[in-house]
Amino acid sequence: MNYSPALAQLIAALRRLPGVGPKSAQRMAFHLLERDREGALDISRSLAQAVATIGQCRRCRMLSDAELCPICTSTQRDPALLCVVESPADVVAVEQSGGFRGRYFVLMGHLSPLDGVGPAELGVGQLETLLAEGSVREMILATNPTVEGDATAHFLGELATRRGVRATRIAHGVPVGGELEYVDGGTLAHALAGRQLLV
Repeated sequence: MNYSPALAQLIAALRRLPGVGPKSAQRMAFHLLERDREGALDISRSLAQAVATIGQCRRCRMLSDAELCPICTSTQRDPALLCVVESPADVVAVEQSGGFRGRYFVLMGHLSPLDGVGPAELGVGQLETLLAEGSVREMILATNPTVEGDATAHFLGELATRRGVRATRIAHGVPVGGELEYVDGGTLAHALAGRQLLV
């Protein structure tokens, strides 16, 4: 289909979003132009403002429009607990669980030498500086249960141990309320390998 240059550019821009293919991008563009031009302008303004003002927290690398994010400035957080995650979305997931009251460090990825992602790209130097301050007693490694996530956790666990910080890994396994017959083999293998004493 030959779109006008401006429409083609809009569709191409929308395709940059994760999970958005050509048909979805076309639907979004048509919807915004046909039915919600004010919404399109609002999205445009919000996106421009976010790109101009949001950076990374100086301490934890979470997305923030201030030098320190609200979690790092909160006095209600336990500075002895540091949860290391791969992305800002992971911080949101842990926060929604309501089960963690420490602080975070966001790697913005995982070790992947083939893709040129090494310790420097993950801010490991910054993490070491944070650990050297001496307030962190336990570093909880909450990287994804993938080959890269496991390798990243292992690397960071050794780093923490050298610094005298206890390194723990989040458990992986059967979800609460799940039935074994519906759990995939990889998850079940993780659950069996990470089994604990009942009493």
